[in-house]
Amino acid sequence: MLGTTVGAGLVAGIGGALAGLLAGTIWVRRRAARRAALAAAVAGTELADALTRICDELRSGAHPAAALSGIDADGPTARDALRPADAALRLGETVPAALARSAPHPALTDDVDRVAAAWALSDRHGIPLATLLSSVATDVRWRVEFGNRVRAELAGPRATATVLTLLPVLGLGFGQLMGADPLGVLRDGVLGAVLLVGGTLLTAAGVAWSEHILASAAPR
Repeated sequence: MLGTTVGAGLVAGIGGALAGLLAGTIWVRRRAARRAALAAAVAGTELADALTRICDELRSGAHPAAALSGIDADGPTARDALRPADAALRLGETVPAALARSAPHPALTDDVDRVAAAWALSDRHGIPLATLLSSVATDVRWRVEFGNRVRAELAGPRATATVLTLLPVLGLGFGQLMGADPLGVLRDGVLGAVLLVGGTLLTAAGVAWSEHILASAAPR
């Protein structure tokens, strides 16, 4: 009898630990996704502002090297993204090649590639660099603003998904208040552990599917 009780308690403990691990993983991933989206928006805004400043200086007659020399004031992300171009101009190298070798913020990889392509196009065909970089800045800024609008509009559906995720927990709470003791069932040996882990897995699958649907609507 004692061995059975200990074994049942051990199984229930493992089931609870797995459920807690899954719930913690879901929470961490959602938090990381929100932070990544915010960081990408900040990085895009910094780069767009930096390119706009550079274009203004180029239009006022400044040399590209002089325009890029002020990147330290453009924010850390934009500075790191454009520093290879600044170094290339000071060392007499080609800017597109330097940008191609750079390792900018992951959210800015495509944008830096566009800057490199614009610079190469200007070098090859003599198109005003300010015009091309201004187009890149406008595109970057538009995508940041569009992403912010979409994420704001997805706040309602995301809140609904969160409420649906919490419904099983609320159900357990109401069950306890009604005297049905669902927590006792979940703690009661193998069957309870199976129900707990199975319910948590289904909830995790629902969260993952909801996040997939929401992510497919959000800009990348």
